[in-house]
Amino acid sequence: MAALTVPALRTRTPAVLRNRAVGKLLLLALITAVLLPVLHGHAWPQHLTVSLTKPLTSASDWIIDNRDTHPLFLYFFGYISNAVVISVRAVYVALLALGWPGVTALGALVAWRVAGPRLAAGTAVAFLACGALGMWEPTMQTLALMVAAVLASVLVGTALGLAGGLSARLDRALRPVLDTMQVLPAFAYLLPVVLVFGIGVPAAVLATVVYAAPPMARLTALGLRGADPEVLEAVESLGATRRQRLLTARIPLARKELLLGLNQTIMMALSMAVIASVIGAGGLGDRVYQALSTVDVGQALAAGIPIVLLAVVLDRVTGAAGAGTNGARTIGWPYALAVTAAAALAARLLGALDWPDGWSVQIAAPVNRAVDWMTSHLYTGVPVIGGTADWAGHFTTWVLDPIRDGLQWLPWWSVLLIVAALAWLIGTWRTALTAVLAMAAIGVLGVWEPSLDTLSQVLAAVAVTLVLGFATGIAAARSDRVERALRPVLDVFQTMPQFVYLIPVVALFGVGRAPAVAAAVVYALPAVVRITTQGLRQVDPAALESARSLGATGRQQLWQVQLPLARRSLLLAVNQGVVLVLAVVIIGGLVGGGALGYNVAFGLAQGDLATGLVAGAAIVCLGLMLDRVTQPTERRAKKGA
Repeated sequence: MAALTVPALRTRTPAVLRNRAVGKLLLLALITAVLLPVLHGHAWPQHLTVSLTKPLTSASDWIIDNRDTHPLFLYFFGYISNAVVISVRAVYVALLALGWPGVTALGALVAWRVAGPRLAAGTAVAFLACGALGMWEPTMQTLALMVAAVLASVLVGTALGLAGGLSARLDRALRPVLDTMQVLPAFAYLLPVVLVFGIGVPAAVLATVVYAAPPMARLTALGLRGADPEVLEAVESLGATRRQRLLTARIPLARKELLLGLNQTIMMALSMAVIASVIGAGGLGDRVYQALSTVDVGQALAAGIPIVLLAVVLDRVTGAAGAGTNGARTIGWPYALAVTAAAALAARLLGALDWPDGWSVQIAAPVNRAVDWMTSHLYTGVPVIGGTADWAGHFTTWVLDPIRDGLQWLPWWSVLLIVAALAWLIGTWRTALTAVLAMAAIGVLGVWEPSLDTLSQVLAAVAVTLVLGFATGIAAARSDRVERALRPVLDVFQTMPQFVYLIPVVALFGVGRAPAVAAAVVYALPAVVRITTQGLRQVDPAALESARSLGATGRQQLWQVQLPLARRSLLLAVNQGVVLVLAVVIIGGLVGGGALGYNVAFGLAQGDLATGLVAGAAIVCLGLMLDRVTQPTERRAKKGA
């Protein structure tokens, strides 16, 4: 009998066994069968845990003992701190010197210069509204802080994005760094930042940079990697150097992603205003924090509205500046500066630099009455649909509890096996190894059970966010009117400090894991909608025209053309949804979410560096694992394209 050749063997092998995914699963099953005799126990084995309490406590004590004498603090961190203080103070002094007439005039004239009279009027109204709410001085403090923080975040994010966009190896190396910067809860790194820099502006600015720089880096890298290869090849054929290709082709082609990155950086920097106030940032964030400590939602909203207005103004002005709408430039810079100087000089001569007290409007009382009415009428007893408390209870009973109990019921080794299978199916063995090591690190840190509890909340929140975000993003991409209507709503959702809407959420849904999920969805939804809309709108018009010429309906164009071609942006939306939900885990811990979020908050409140950082590190590991099981590697993405 003749020996079978390799092609013959392949022909006789069942088709299902030749499938790459099935082969990976069979190999994992074989490895599990071999290791099963040594795998035992339900919870994570105690002998595989490592306590970090002693080394972290020793590190904290060393920093406290040497902060005022060691050269590292005196000549490195000290210089950074001084540079931040000088920058913020210079901006703040300049704003005070202009007075409210000069600042309002400058903002309106810059907006007019960039985008015309309509945006100028909106900018002027926004600044006047900040004063009318009685928040002019804290608004200037926050604006000075945000100018310094956003500039630093853009510089850091652009540098990291250029490195990742020009080198696939650096991009892979930077991904876990960016994940850590964005996923590590702010409360977890507030304590080490305060240990090094002390309470005050430097710690607040640097904490904001850590949180706000990653979106700029991610979107910069995405834009550079997504540049049209034909354009780059044409530029290279003309003899352009690598630097010339970057400046004349890659960066101009990535303009939309860069503008979106700037937008996200501004929004996230302003969303940190309240959290930064915990460590001495002052300004509007401090007013919000102080108001909510006394459960005064109205006063908190009065300070939260200017934060939203600042975000909207900065978003619109920077977006119009990047778009380069030359037709709107009806005034010159000399004229704008002259009018600003005249307004500031007139205010100084008249002694009217400060906002007049008699021009302020108090909104706290009516807002508090509205919150009380909502609590009384919507919490329970609503006919047919039930109250919000019923919704929260059903969501907890039917969604959160089954997911949590199911995860905690699984043996620890089976959880690692599931993670490995998901990561390997979507990527490579390196992807699977990274995901498994990240999940195993959680067990080694000794927080396996609370991490699975947090994971259940994250999975539920991400699922709700993606369903709502993709549906809303598709609607906005297919209708200019819908996009214009959604834009201010998304701005409010993304820039309103979480602490402001946290109390109404608790008033409506009670205390527990359901309001924690609701807070995470509200915070993560705007980014998913924006990125989805941007990706769908950037689909090649020629491809859509070709589909229409073949008689494709609108639904067929969406499912067969737009969504496949926008795959990279949709994956980025998933990634941002995951990391933003994880970033709000700490907020959930404050309203009954428990698990890792509570541990982080407890560590900061008690000055317990070990508890806070261990829980924060576990959240980072969760984020790294979720990133690997949802984001295909570059090689895998190319094969699937």
